[in-house]
Amino acid sequence: MKVTVVGAGNVGATCADVLAYREIANEVVLVDIKEGVAEGKALDIFQKAPINLYDTRTIGTTGDYSKTAGSDVVVITSGLPRKPGMTRDDLIQTNAGIVKSVTESVIQHSPDAILIIVSNPLDVMTYQAHLSSKLPKTKVIGMAGILDTARYRAFLAEALDVSPKDIQAVLMGGHGDTMVPLPRYTTVGGIPVTELIGKEELEAIIERTKFGGGELVKLMGTSAWYAPGAAAAQMVEAIIRDQRRVFPVCIKLDGEYGIDDCYLGVPVILGKNGVEKVLELELNADEKEMLEVSRGHVKEVMAVLDNLN
Repeated sequence: MKVTVVGAGNVGATCADVLAYREIANEVVLVDIKEGVAEGKALDIFQKAPINLYDTRTIGTTGDYSKTAGSDVVVITSGLPRKPGMTRDDLIQTNAGIVKSVTESVIQHSPDAILIIVSNPLDVMTYQAHLSSKLPKTKVIGMAGILDTARYRAFLAEALDVSPKDIQAVLMGGHGDTMVPLPRYTTVGGIPVTELIGKEELEAIIERTKFGGGELVKLMGTSAWYAPGAAAAQMVEAIIRDQRRVFPVCIKLDGEYGIDDCYLGVPVILGKNGVEKVLELELNADEKEMLEVSRGHVKEVMAVLDNLN
C-alpha cells in the first residue's frame, strides 16, 4: 500500500512519521515545494527505521508528483497560515488556489486515491478539493473531528484523572468555535460523563475544546502539529486496513441531518472505500440548534469560495 502526504511542514512530517513508525503503508511519499525539505525529512524518518524497527520506505520529492503515482490515500496539508493583516477572504483565496493545484496534480497520477484534507480553513478546503478532484464525496474527507474529539477527551481525562483510553466522545459541525460537542454521547468506560463531572466544569471543558487550537498558538506562536498529524494518520490507518472505525470527519452532506450541500463534521464509518456510511444520530432541540448555527457559519465561508471561483 502507498500513501502520499503533500506538505512536509510540521503536520505533514508528523503524519508521515506516524504512518512509517506504525507500518501503516509499505511506502510513504512526502511532497513539498521547498527544495530539499521533503527529501530531508523523508530520509530522516527512514534513518530512524533501524532504531524503531519498521520497514516502511519513506521517499521525499520537491514537486515531482510522478513519484506519488498509484497512491491509495493522499493526505493534503498544504497551505499558508493566516498572517497579520490578512483577511479571512485572503486566506481562503490563497489556500484554495494551493489545494486546487495540489489536488489536480495528485489526481492526475492517482485517480482512484482517497483524499484526506487537513489544510485550513478545513471545511471549505474540503469543498475545494471535492470540486477539483471530481471524486465521489465519500472519497474526499476532512480531518478535524478526530483532532477536536482528541482534545476534548484529553481535557476530560485530565479533569477526571483517568486514562484517556477509556473516554469516547462525539463532536459534530464545523472546525472551530462553532463545533458541536455532544455530552450525551460522551462516556468514560461506558459511564455517561454527566454522572462523573459537574455541569459547569463540563461546559468549561467544552469551551476550552472549541478554542483548543488558539490556546496552542498563544503558547507556541504557531499552530499544533503532533495531534493533527497523528489524527490524519489514524484516518489513513482506518482506510488502509479497512478497520471500519467510527470517527467524526468532514464530508459533504446531501440530506443527512436535514442538511443539503454543506461540508460538516459528522460521525461516519471509515473503511477501505473511504466513508462507508454516515451515521445519523438522534439530536435533541438544543443540539439541532447548535448544528444549524455551525452549518450557517460554514455556508458563509463556502459562499466566499463560490464568489472567488
